[in-house]
Amino acid sequence: MWSGLVLYVWRYYEKLIIASICVALGVVLSTTSIPVGPARIFPFQHMINVILAVVVGARFSVGAAFSTSCLRNVLALGSPLAFPGSMIGAWLSAYLYKKYNALWAAALGEIIGTGLIGALVSYPIANFLLGKPLALLTLITSFAMSSVAGACIGFIVLQILSRRHLLHKEA
Repeated sequence: MWSGLVLYVWRYYEKLIIASICVALGVVLSTTSIPVGPARIFPFQHMINVILAVVVGARFSVGAAFSTSCLRNVLALGSPLAFPGSMIGAWLSAYLYKKYNALWAAALGEIIGTGLIGALVSYPIANFLLGKPLALLTLITSFAMSSVAGACIGFIVLQILSRRHLLHKEA
């Protein structure tokens, strides 16, 4: 009986530590952008969302996305639009991964969750904060470019870890 409880507590803290390390990594990497045409994208939060969805599951993935968004806003490295996009993407990524048990599903969940749903949810927030109407297509395009790039990077990292037998997937 005690060994089961100890194992449960150990696994919980292991997930918490992994998520915390990824929060720190997300904040540090949020200063790095990749130029894509006239725009600059910040794909590393999306990469982290995909990796955490597979490794630690939905609760810790969404918690890490929320924590990263909070820290980025406090440190003036992000915007309030990071909250809905990253959290919805993290949840949908973990949900689809659990449903299909495939790495591609986690990446697809991040793209749909952040690139489309997160952009739609962020639209009224952006209009309120900017005080002027913003084109919805502009928001969807920027969210989608960033989430596609990040999900692809996360998918590649997970594939490499999986092939080297270093990936411990969330059941």
